Amino acid sequence: MAPRLDFSDWWAKDTRKGGGGGTPVVVKMENPNYSVVEIQGPDSAFRPVDKTRARKNAKQVTWVLLLKAHRAVGCLTWLAALFWSLLGSIKKRLSFAHPLGSERLGRDRWLFSAIKVFLAVSLVVLGFEIVAYFRGWHYIPTSTLEIQSLLHLVYVGWLGLRADYIAPPIKALSKFCIVLFLIQSVDRLILCLGCFWIKYKKIKPRFDEEPFRNDDAEGSGCAYPRVLVQIPMCNEREVYEQSISAVCQLDWPKDRILVQVLDDSNDESIQQLIKAEVAKWSQKGVNIIYRHRLVRTGYKAGNLKSAMSCDYVEAYEFVAIFDADFQPNPDFLKLTVPHFKDNPELGLVQARWTFVNKDENLLTRLQNINLCFHFEVEQQVSGVFLNFFGFNGTAGVWRIKALEESGGWLERTTVEDMDIAVRAHLHGWKFIYLNDVKVLCEVPESYEAYKKQQHRWHSGPMQLFRLCIGAILTSKIAIWKKANLILLFFLLRKLILPFYSFTLFCIILPLTMFVPEAELPVWVICYIPVFMSFLNLLPSPKSFPFIVPYLLFENTMSVTKFNAMVSGLFQLGSSYEWIVTKKAGRSSESDLLSITEKETVNQKSQLLRGVSDSELLEMNQLEEQKQKKPVKKTNKIFHKELALAFLLLTAAVRSLLAAQGVHFYFLLFQGVTFLLVGLDLIGEQMS
Repeated sequence: MAPRLDFSDWWAKDTRKGGGGGTPVVVKMENPNYSVVEIQGPDSAFRPVDKTRARKNAKQVTWVLLLKAHRAVGCLTWLAALFWSLLGSIKKRLSFAHPLGSERLGRDRWLFSAIKVFLAVSLVVLGFEIVAYFRGWHYIPTSTLEIQSLLHLVYVGWLGLRADYIAPPIKALSKFCIVLFLIQSVDRLILCLGCFWIKYKKIKPRFDEEPFRNDDAEGSGCAYPRVLVQIPMCNEREVYEQSISAVCQLDWPKDRILVQVLDDSNDESIQQLIKAEVAKWSQKGVNIIYRHRLVRTGYKAGNLKSAMSCDYVEAYEFVAIFDADFQPNPDFLKLTVPHFKDNPELGLVQARWTFVNKDENLLTRLQNINLCFHFEVEQQVSGVFLNFFGFNGTAGVWRIKALEESGGWLERTTVEDMDIAVRAHLHGWKFIYLNDVKVLCEVPESYEAYKKQQHRWHSGPMQLFRLCIGAILTSKIAIWKKANLILLFFLLRKLILPFYSFTLFCIILPLTMFVPEAELPVWVICYIPVFMSFLNLLPSPKSFPFIVPYLLFENTMSVTKFNAMVSGLFQLGSSYEWIVTKKAGRSSESDLLSITEKETVNQKSQLLRGVSDSELLEMNQLEEQKQKKPVKKTNKIFHKELALAFLLLTAAVRSLLAAQGVHFYFLLFQGVTFLLVGLDLIGEQMS
């Protein structure tokens, strides 16, 4: 229901002066012969009247009024305390905030400028609407004699301009976005139905229980293929030790595996720490090498390309890739590599991610909802029915022959994983997704880190689409596979989704409050979004209490995704930006690192045997560097989110005047969400 402040009745009052009104008629009755009797029962009219009833009723009414007044005062006090606490948090956040936040001053400010223009126009129009509201200018006068002032004349002109020229294009754009919204909703519904079918039929990839058994060479690993394991990293001080430790404990014959630590760090102290960790595992008998590039070009793609150019790589058949925060279980290779046997067309086996810090704060919980749907529904359905999905860049095993035939790692985009997956698909290679094989990792705990990650994930696909559209059209794959790549994989899920989310819910909806002729129906802003959010939460049922924050936060993130999509599509300044996602170095109770921390003093002494005093002193210094005090964290101010917060709250005020129920509440809560995100009040802060 709408907030009932009698605004609609006041707005509809008749302000016409003179004319049209009749003379009121008053009917009087002299000496009316009637009486009023309160009947509470069949004989109550004949009972004697209690003289103290009126006195008791008056006292009861007084006590009821006092009780209601006390409750009202308590409620107002609670609201005032809550409001004062929020203001205190905002003041503290502003006083310690970085002056620029994560915004650029020199480039890539087009979206922020457009939002500011919308906000300024909305404030001006809201001022007109408030003045017109209190003066009763709710109708278009039939003659110039009814114009009360110059401001009234301007407002009347605005009403005509709004109805004839502004409302039609907004209606057309809103209808176009609604059609895209419905198409994307149908696609998501079909994916969910496909996931239900997979669960119902219990469809999943399988292999022989012992695919590499060799009866002739018992106890040897000659039947196992040679696997190269790569750990690309760059200034990963918080997580390098966990990742190296987990990879070095993979259950695979020692002579059939090689671990490459591909360090792109430009911090010498971090380089020394990683070198010491590699040396520790090397002395334990692990076949591991440390590799550092002097010139860091091409980011992660350049790092992987450089590593694959080594001569010894030719001796290996498969390559497994793990980012620096990933911690595979010891049986990872035994659950993934056997799928390649007797399946020469298989190029990639992808495992699922699971998150050690998914319950750390509200931001990580909301990310877990999105990623669970991505792995459980999108990738599993695509893997089962299409044998294709986007490589996630980590926690996967590639056939090296597939990489080489597809052109290897290229440095042309910031999504090198999606790039190699598309090219391998065009060359006829098939993919397998294993939903049951899970690898532990982290999600960003700060909004700034998450925002930078999402910017790269949504600008890169648009870069790739520009580069590979010609190759897709001229490839020899089936037409339906080309249609799936272009229409579904790129356009619908990478371009249309952020476009209509931002345009429909962050721009058109607040504009319709000032242009009521183009008002959006309730089912567009309420029923279908809630239903789609319900579908997104199905893979993570424990997250159902967060359905409303999830819906509001997804609309908030549409600003970043839309900006990234446009930047990548039109090759703007930030489209080639690559910033390593900040990690916290979280570990669970089942983390493999906890095993190494429980080593005895004798094992440590054996590890340091043969090390000189100078080297021992250097290792002690490195240990001291690990225990440095953390840098003080700073708060950020995100200008786009703040500007949209004020735009939505302005539209909420206009909706309140018109007593529009669902629209008002949606705009109010969405505006508050933008405000909290813009002030970095969600998630942790970064140093």
